[in-house]
Amino acid sequence: MAQLPLVDSHCHLHMLDAAADHPVPYLERAREQGIGHLMTVSVDLDSVPELLALAERYPQISTSVGVHPCGRELREVTPDELAAMADHPQVLAIGETGLDYMCTGPEDREWHHHRFRQQVRAARLAGKPVIIHSRGAPEDTGRILKEEGADAVGGIIHCFTDDTPAAHRYLDLGFHISLSGILTFRQADALRKVARKLPQDSLLVETDCPYLAPVPHRGKQNQPAWVREVAECLADIRGERLDAVAEYTTENFYRLFPAAPPLDPQATL
Repeated sequence: MAQLPLVDSHCHLHMLDAAADHPVPYLERAREQGIGHLMTVSVDLDSVPELLALAERYPQISTSVGVHPCGRELREVTPDELAAMADHPQVLAIGETGLDYMCTGPEDREWHHHRFRQQVRAARLAGKPVIIHSRGAPEDTGRILKEEGADAVGGIIHCFTDDTPAAHRYLDLGFHISLSGILTFRQADALRKVARKLPQDSLLVETDCPYLAPVPHRGKQNQPAWVREVAECLADIRGERLDAVAEYTTENFYRLFPAAPPLDPQATL
């Protein structure tokens, strides 16, 4: 299959079956589909050593450090400590962080917002972009990003599912919009309409594996190789060539993360 300059901008490779110890089969399948780089994203601090080990061993992997919005019990550190953890060449970003009103109730808002603000502050201290998880909270997510000066570092709204006004609030802050396998789902017409009109220089593609496997893989454990299906869907709804979508989404990734290792679909595993 022809190689494409594709990047999976958000995955959790270490959560895939046996991938933490044996990632090569997943990386080989990704390479076969033209995926030359992937960002495997932190959701808790205890897994950071594992993520760093993967990124240090395989140049086609980069990572982040951060604490997911869900899970009040997850270990946290101060912004200064988190920024220090990000001082590693394979750590490109802080996150994923943000707000998830589907996994927390109104009684959790105070700590929820505090965790989010602390990690945006860490991103500013580190001078690195921030990866945002936002579910059911577009207004508060945008407001806190603006209040905390997140436009100074920019970042990614990962797995975007909100409406056009929300997208433009994020774009006004210099954030990129990353689209996942949800784009391929039968009931995602509203999202496809939004994606059709977004500017090319704002778009990224992702898997969020092991979650959200795209059509035709629904019901299976997602993997980085299947970001190609997301890119194919995006090309179809925008009336663009697949190679053009691959080119501009990859250019967007490297513009946001210039410290990422050079794209090399033929990298030795």
